[in-house]
Amino acid sequence: MKELIAFDLDGTLAESKQPLGEAMGQALAGLLHVAHVAVISGGDWPQFDKQVASRLPERADRSRLWLMPTTGTKLYTHRDGQWAPVYAELFDDAQKQAIFTAFDASLEATGFVPEEVWGERIEDRGSQITFSALGQQAPIHAKEVWDPDFAKRRVIQADLRQRLPGLSINMGGATSIDITREGVDKAYGLKKLRDASGIALEAMLFIGDAIFPGGNDYPAKELGLDTVRVRDPQETLSVIDAIIACQK
Repeated sequence: MKELIAFDLDGTLAESKQPLGEAMGQALAGLLHVAHVAVISGGDWPQFDKQVASRLPERADRSRLWLMPTTGTKLYTHRDGQWAPVYAELFDDAQKQAIFTAFDASLEATGFVPEEVWGERIEDRGSQITFSALGQQAPIHAKEVWDPDFAKRRVIQADLRQRLPGLSINMGGATSIDITREGVDKAYGLKKLRDASGIALEAMLFIGDAIFPGGNDYPAKELGLDTVRVRDPQETLSVIDAIIACQK
């Protein structure tokens, strides 16, 4: 019996950058009755608010929900009727500029330049810099076919690791690569969650769609957490139903 269930967001709880579906919101509300719930992903707080916080039904016990933007380098909890940050760890300006320069050089070197782009491709999230190959506003259908097997991003990731030693570079979502400080990945975030919540790692279960070497969910498995890899949000709903049944 687990005390806390942690989830990736895009591809696990919702389609890329889309709000939780009504069924998922209701499922999480049910899960919050039997366990604490955490969501850890690469998006910044505005994205978490749009996708998760604003999509929960009234009955959801928000006091048991831990929202962890930018791969856990930020933590938000719900107290006194509102969401508020517990901590935030930010890049300085020099670090950000070095990352922007490396992205430009890497894309030119690897040649992965799509014919069409929707919005900005590089987003400054304060504690994380995120590259979205097709742009921040790309439609889901375009994202799904650009790099379904992660092969393109593995090439870019390998090139970036040569240019940015000392930083963590992981694939996430459908078209994204996330860059954080060295050692900052979902394992780092989950350890921060352990410290903030007082819940032992052994009492956590992690669910994500990128639990494979190089995927940004894989560090949770390397950390030693029990994990469940899912294909999509529909499979996640089935897993949540099973957990609720076991936890009662």
